[in-house]
Amino acid sequence: MEETSLKKYSFSLVALTTLFFMWGFITCLNDILIPYLKGVFDLSQFEATLVQLAFFFAYFVVSLIYFIVSATFGDPILKIGYKNTIVLGLFISSVACFLFYCEANSETPVFLVFLLALFLLGAGFTFLQIAANPLVAILGSPETSSSRLNLSQAFNSLGTTLAPIIGGVLIFDYFLVDGQGASSVRIPYLVLSSLLLILCGFIFFSEIPTVELKDDNKGLDRLGALRHPHLRYGMIGIFCYVGAEVAIGSNLVEYMKNFHAMNELNASKLLTFYWGGAMIGRFMGSISMSKMRFQMKCILMILSAVASLALIFWVIGLSAEMSFKQFVDFFFEMKVYYFLIFLVLNFFVFIWAKSIPSRTLGLFAVMNMALIALMLVMDSELSLWAILAVGLFNSIMFPNLITLAIDGLGKYTSQGSSLLVMMILGGAVVPPLQGLLSDCINAHAAFALPLLCYAYLVWYGYVGCKKRKENK
Repeated sequence: MEETSLKKYSFSLVALTTLFFMWGFITCLNDILIPYLKGVFDLSQFEATLVQLAFFFAYFVVSLIYFIVSATFGDPILKIGYKNTIVLGLFISSVACFLFYCEANSETPVFLVFLLALFLLGAGFTFLQIAANPLVAILGSPETSSSRLNLSQAFNSLGTTLAPIIGGVLIFDYFLVDGQGASSVRIPYLVLSSLLLILCGFIFFSEIPTVELKDDNKGLDRLGALRHPHLRYGMIGIFCYVGAEVAIGSNLVEYMKNFHAMNELNASKLLTFYWGGAMIGRFMGSISMSKMRFQMKCILMILSAVASLALIFWVIGLSAEMSFKQFVDFFFEMKVYYFLIFLVLNFFVFIWAKSIPSRTLGLFAVMNMALIALMLVMDSELSLWAILAVGLFNSIMFPNLITLAIDGLGKYTSQGSSLLVMMILGGAVVPPLQGLLSDCINAHAAFALPLLCYAYLVWYGYVGCKKRKENK
């Protein structure tokens, strides 16, 4: 598309970028719900992590149905369009948040109803996963589609960064009534439901281009994508990555409470560094993977890291109403400088990876294994910041896994993409398993489970992602 065409769809791009932000914000808010609902319903850590099971299991169910329908009758998106698919996903998500509000408003709230609402929320987000990324790529020149996608993903990470701090303040402080009760999530989820509905309207009335694509399913092998080994291994990779990322985020608050004597509000503030690290890494990664000159890459990567880190500091300071002196005291008391050390290390690993997706994935997975191992063998502030720094190295894993897994699929690319989305199921399976380990052993030792997940990603980055001949 020409520049005039891009300007024509600028409103649509703004609405979609807002969508990515909301998507990341609400997903990460689940990490705050786990300790909150645990207190409300007197749950074990395993029972509390069913929050993630309900949410991410929806990805598997909806993606599986989508794959079956696509293989049998043709790609549904080609029939109803990208815009209508996104509108459907937003409407379902809005209804899910409203159901959350209704149950929180009940005199006798039921945990299972909250889980049902989270399942519906995950179902709505599955439609967004399938349709939103390609739509962002369509709205403008193909040469700059990667830039638009990186920008949207960065705003998704911004949402995951702000969610722990804003959600923690709203749920554990501002709306908390009579100590602890389900009612404190009532207003936040009513607001989210309204915002999603408004965004649904924005997308519906936006001028979205009609995409002319052929339905090439006819005459194709229905399981053709699965005949590519690097896709099958990539599916396991997505399972392990999402499972590890969500499991760590879901159990960090419990770990900080039990092993670092923090209350839930302060723990939710430090959780911002975990998700904020992913935001920093994605900005740096988008620059690192570009075609810029090496010197310019380094300068822009440093500037983006400084700006993102400043945003994290500002949000934390603002939420706690800290003066500059109080923030400086917080910086040294909590030993935040450890995070800066890991950030510098992240920069040099990017340089070492030389913009090669498979190598970057493998090296980052090695770093996460080392950080978790450091956390497991130590019991100090350094161990806390080591596990928080995992977010820095999680940053580029999801897009790199997607890129490597669908490379060379050709006519089976859409089919392969739906299979990869299906394996977000890892976010439903790994967190409860880690919660069970936490109940049986302790919250510290349970982090050995995501370490094993990253071990697989090391193998995939160096071995499993290599393309092989299609099985006959």
